[in-house]
Amino acid sequence: QQGQEKEMSLTLQDVRAAAATIRGHVVRTPCAHTRVLSQLAGADVWIKFENFQFTASFKERGAVNKLTSLSAAERAAGVCAMSAGNHAQGVAHHATRLGIRSVIVMPRGTPFTKVKNTRKLGGEVILHGETLADAQAHLETELVAKRGMTLVHPYDDAKVIAGQGTVGLEMLEDVSELDTLVVPIGGGGLISGIALAAKALKPGIRIVGVESAAYPSAYAALQGDAALVKGGPTIAEGIAVKNIGRQTLEMIRSHVDDLMRVDEPAIEHAVGLLANVEKVVAEGAGAA
Repeated sequence: QQGQEKEMSLTLQDVRAAAATIRGHVVRTPCAHTRVLSQLAGADVWIKFENFQFTASFKERGAVNKLTSLSAAERAAGVCAMSAGNHAQGVAHHATRLGIRSVIVMPRGTPFTKVKNTRKLGGEVILHGETLADAQAHLETELVAKRGMTLVHPYDDAKVIAGQGTVGLEMLEDVSELDTLVVPIGGGGLISGIALAAKALKPGIRIVGVESAAYPSAYAALQGDAALVKGGPTIAEGIAVKNIGRQTLEMIRSHVDDLMRVDEPAIEHAVGLLANVEKVVAEGAGAA
């Protein structure tokens, strides 16, 4: 209950504190104007290149902010996470750097390269279950309850949300005239942190969340209709999340102006466009 109260009272100050904490641990990525995409969109478009992080994703920000907040006893007991990809690599990489043991539980169907990369970054990988929910159940009973490890949740955690919010802080520092931020949504950690920071700095800014049409977890939760999440294979596996976070849903409800859903052909087209126009390889979740 105490944790819940703390979670819901996140402020711009928490995001600013996270920015100070993660400085030097992660890359301060460029936010660059794209002439061709601007012409195509009929607007001035800027892109935040989080794929320039060491593990190629913004997930490192939240991971570092959480890991550095642990007590000596928590560090000694180690951390655990459930993830099929980017979060796993972010946690493993920074836990190893900080001298903290990490155990990552991944669904059995996780691509071998992601398993291999996570192990290479120093994380112990346990393959369990068919879904992320199965992985989480195993983690909670075996690692948190029995071994006393600390869960570094991929999105439903105040420290993680504040860490991801630093993306928005940097964007507005670099390009103060931005009037709309378009952010992909999986579990909602990234958009929650960005929206919280951006609305506090610039109340009139518009925040638009984008979900995969097969996994519109935030939209389904706001509509009160879980059946809207159809699931299935997607090129945007990084945002293929069936259940939105509890904290993140409340923050989306409070701070996000619009939710949009994009289908597979549109995401594939976006990946191709970024490769051809920007010469940048973006994964489906980022291209959304």
